[in-house]
Amino acid sequence: MKTSILIVGKKSFIGSSLFNSLKFFFLVKIIKFEDILNKKENYFKKFNYIINCTSNNRYNKNLYNEKYDHDFLIAQKIHNLKILQIFLSSRKVYRIKNNIKETQKTYPVCNYSKNKIRTENKLKKLLKEKVLILRISNIVGIKKFNNKKRKLYKTFIDFFLENTKKGIIIKNDKIYKDFLSIYKFCEIVEKLIKVRAFGTYNISLGKKVYLDKLVKWLNEFNDHQNKLKEMPNNYKKQSFYLNNDKLMKKINIKNRLIDLENDCKKISKLIFR
Repeated sequence: MKTSILIVGKKSFIGSSLFNSLKFFFLVKIIKFEDILNKKENYFKKFNYIINCTSNNRYNKNLYNEKYDHDFLIAQKIHNLKILQIFLSSRKVYRIKNNIKETQKTYPVCNYSKNKIRTENKLKKLLKEKVLILRISNIVGIKKFNNKKRKLYKTFIDFFLENTKKGIIIKNDKIYKDFLSIYKFCEIVEKLIKVRAFGTYNISLGKKVYLDKLVKWLNEFNDHQNKLKEMPNNYKKQSFYLNNDKLMKKINIKNRLIDLENDCKKISKLIFR
């Protein structure tokens, strides 16, 4: 019998991307979070995995409140079942540094990261080994649903697109971060499901990606002239990358800088052509 997956988040960038990728390998259904609230335990019995890709703005910005924690609300509905929950956590739970491992002590400094750690701990306590926690680095991709009212926070590519519309490229030559394309992210999730992984994993390229190179790749198919602008003083100049050795040992996958470059150029073509 094929593995069955329930994705929560029809209008989510990551949710819709996962659905379009995973449906070639598994039985996949995608629904809105609002629909989850009315479902009884019996509804979830036909699924092997559930992935929530939605969030509440109050969860992202305010102090923790259980009623805004979508993942914990879902976990309460399925904790008696054999279904495994995949939780999309964040690299922001760590202190900024290089080569960050999963074993490093967490150091959340904003409400968003503090809430992610709170949810991680609540899920582990409630679900035991029936949870897969993905601490995700920066995802690069294009949102199919461009509804500004639904946007909870801006990513690097959002700022990139805003600047290119103004004809501006920000000078980023000394800053590096850890990026992963949405295509590679979906492939990693597919492999983790196939090997029935659980526990906590860094989901990243695991290498330094200098922002000027990333911008160059994303700008590959932009025919307009852009003015190079110095970085604003309020720009976060934090550099970091995650260690993904644990992930690479678990799944058989190529995760190279050249893959990220090619994926960014593919994204560039979609944006500018």
